[in-house]
Amino acid sequence: MTELEWAGVTGQADAIRRGEVSSRELTTAVLERIRRYDGRLNAFTVVLADEALAEAAARDAEPAADRGPLHGVPIAIKEEVDVAGQVTTFGGRGNHTPIPTDAAVVTRLRNAGAVIVGKTNMPEFGLWPFTESAAHGITRNPWDTGRTPGGSSGGTAAAVAAGLVAAGIGGDGGGSIRIPSACCGLFGLKPQRGRVTMDPHEHGWWALSTTGPLTRTVRDSAVVYDVIRGSLPADRWRAEDPSMSFTSAVDAPARPLRVGWSVTPAAVGVRPHPAHVRSVQDTAALLESLGHHVEEVNPHYPDPTAAFVPQFFAGLHSSIEYVEDRSRIERRTKETDRLGRWVTPRVREWAIRRGRAVAARANRVFDTHDVLLTPTIAPRPPEVGVLDGTGSVRASLAAMPMIAYTALWNVTGNPAASVPAGFADDGLPLAVQLVGRPDDETTLLTLSAQLEQARPWADARPPL
Repeated sequence: MTELEWAGVTGQADAIRRGEVSSRELTTAVLERIRRYDGRLNAFTVVLADEALAEAAARDAEPAADRGPLHGVPIAIKEEVDVAGQVTTFGGRGNHTPIPTDAAVVTRLRNAGAVIVGKTNMPEFGLWPFTESAAHGITRNPWDTGRTPGGSSGGTAAAVAAGLVAAGIGGDGGGSIRIPSACCGLFGLKPQRGRVTMDPHEHGWWALSTTGPLTRTVRDSAVVYDVIRGSLPADRWRAEDPSMSFTSAVDAPARPLRVGWSVTPAAVGVRPHPAHVRSVQDTAALLESLGHHVEEVNPHYPDPTAAFVPQFFAGLHSSIEYVEDRSRIERRTKETDRLGRWVTPRVREWAIRRGRAVAARANRVFDTHDVLLTPTIAPRPPEVGVLDGTGSVRASLAAMPMIAYTALWNVTGNPAASVPAGFADDGLPLAVQLVGRPDDETTLLTLSAQLEQARPWADARPPL
C-alpha cells in the first residue's frame, strides 16, 4: 500500500481498475497517511474523512462501464475552490457558512470518479507566495520543514510532495501553481488563460488567475487537465481548443524545437540564485543533447507592473466581497486593500487592456523560438515565517523575487510550466520554467514529458 500511495494518479487508477485495491481501501490508506504526517506539514485545513470514505464506497459500487479516468483516486482541493458542504475560507477566518454546491472543477473531478479527501492551506486570498496565515498557520515544505513550500497553493504542493495525495488542485494568479511546484519538486502547469472554468466566478482576479493541478508526473497533470479543462458561458475568458488532448500530447513524439533560454528576470533588481542559473544551463544542454536547437536569448521583457498591480488590487477587492465577516480579515490584508483603493473599475479595465499590449511585446520571443526556458523562482525556498510581523509593503518586497519569472505570464495569459530539475546542495528541489506560445500547452507537455524521461524525478521522496 505504501508503494501505491506513491504511484500517482494513473498508477492508483490502474490499480483500482485491475481490482488490486478498492477505492475505499486506498482512501483509508490515504487518510491514515494524512493523519500520520500532516501534523508536521499543515497542508490540510479540512480533512473530509467520513465524506471521503462514503464517496469511495459509492465508487466501488459503480459498474465498470460507468467508471471515469480518475475512478477511486483521492484528490485534494485548494481552500479557494468551492466544495459542497464546506466553508470556502479563501485562507482566512471571515466566512462560516458552508457552500451548497461544488465548483464546476470539483464537479468534473467527481464525474471522472475522483474522491475528494480534503481542502488545502493557502495564504489569505492567495496574496503571497508563502503559505502562512493567521487563520491556518504555517505550511511547511516536506523536503525541509524549516522552509516554505511556496504559495499560494502551498498546502496542495506539500500534500502531493509528501505523498498524502496523488494530485491536488491549485490556482495561479502570479505563479501560485509554478512557485510551490518548484519549491516542492513537482510538475505544475499554469494553463492558458480561460482553459479551465473559474465557476462559480466570472473570472479569477480578472485576467490573472487560472486553476489547475499539481502532480508528481507530467502524465498525471495531463490526465487531470483533460478532466477539468473547458470554459462555461459565464466565464469571461476562453482559450482556443488544443490541437490534441493533453494526455495525447504526453505520448506524442518529440519534434525538434527552437528553445531560447534566459536567466534574466522580468522584475528589476532581482538576481537569480547561482543554483538556478546552473539548472537552466544544465537543462539547456540536456535539451540540446535531445535534438533541440537551443540558444541563449534576450527576451526583451516588457514591464508588466502597470498591468499586474491594478488587477492584483482589484482581484483582492473582488475576493473580499465574498467574505461574511470582514472584521476578521487579517490586518495585512486590510492594509493591502486600502493601498489599492485607487483601482477603480475604469483603472482595472485599463490594466487589462494594458496586459494585451504587454502580451504582444512579450510574445515576440516566439517569433523565432517555440519555447522559452527560464528559472521558475529566483531565490532558494526561504525559511518559514517570512510573513511574521510584516505589513503589506514588506510582504510585497519579500514576494518579488519569488514571482520575478512567473507573474509576467499571468499578465500575458501564456501557458507556463515548472519542471523539476534535480536537487541543490541544500537538499531542496531545483526547477526550471518552460513558457509556450498562447494556447500551446501541448508543446509544453510533450517537451516536459521528454525531460522527465531523460531526467526522471517522480521517484524522489522527501525524508518525512
